Amino acid sequence: VQLQASGGGLVKAGGSLRLSCAASGYSFAAYAVGWFRQSPGKEREKISCVSGTGRAYYLDSVKGRFTASRDNYNGTMYLQMNNLKPEDTAVYYCASSGLGSGCPAGNQVLNLFTRWSQGTLVTVSS
Repeated sequence: VQLQASGGGLVKAGGSLRLSCAASGYSFAAYAVGWFRQSPGKEREKISCVSGTGRAYYLDSVKGRFTASRDNYNGTMYLQMNNLKPEDTAVYYCASSGLGSGCPAGNQVLNLFTRWSQGTLVTVSS
């Protein structure tokens, strides 16, 4: 099982980046997938989840700016990030739920995602 995140980089405020995550070694379409980020000194937070059928959910602070999607045929997920802000600076991760196709929720939601990528750094300059 492997998830490989890519696409991070340095961008000015107001700019855009597209993150990709390639999954292999398991039934990608059968599980919800999520995007997470962690800033220095802060806990990792879930910013988006996409169910197995493609329904997407977002953290309030990224709604209207970020769009998550998935390509079940190719085992890939994406995070299009527009109008980036300095507070979006973080290491971004993709992950797959261990429960099934629905997006898990709750206070311990990070523990419900069992397959993780390495991080990709996004830096937004002001």
